[in-house]
Amino acid sequence: QVQLVESGGGLVQAGGSLRLSCAASGRTFSNNAMNWFRQAPGKEREFVAGIFWSGGSTYYADSVKGRFTISRDNVKNTVYLQMNSLKPEDTAVYYCAGGAVVRAVGAMNYWGRGTLVTVSS
Repeated sequence: QVQLVESGGGLVQAGGSLRLSCAASGRTFSNNAMNWFRQAPGKEREFVAGIFWSGGSTYYADSVKGRFTISRDNVKNTVYLQMNSLKPEDTAVYYCAGGAVVRAVGAMNYWGRGTLVTVSS
């Protein structure tokens, strides 16, 4: 019943910005937190940012800290990832996921299909 749909991916030049959106629908039981993960070609899926619906505490991977900002709109049931100062290393498929915790890629209950972000140098 829970569906997560990402949008906002695309091609951007290094140093540019992009904002990803994740619209959530359906029941959110046990999905206290929303996360963004990414997976680059040939690499493992990694945690990018996380946020709790209640309270809005945020968490970031060291690699994106200071550049990315995760936020949520509880009324719209939407989570955002504002990405600034993008680097070619940020190129990956970005996934939105819901779970009881943040950071743990193996503990997510629901996943979006992903949206591709390509950063050119």
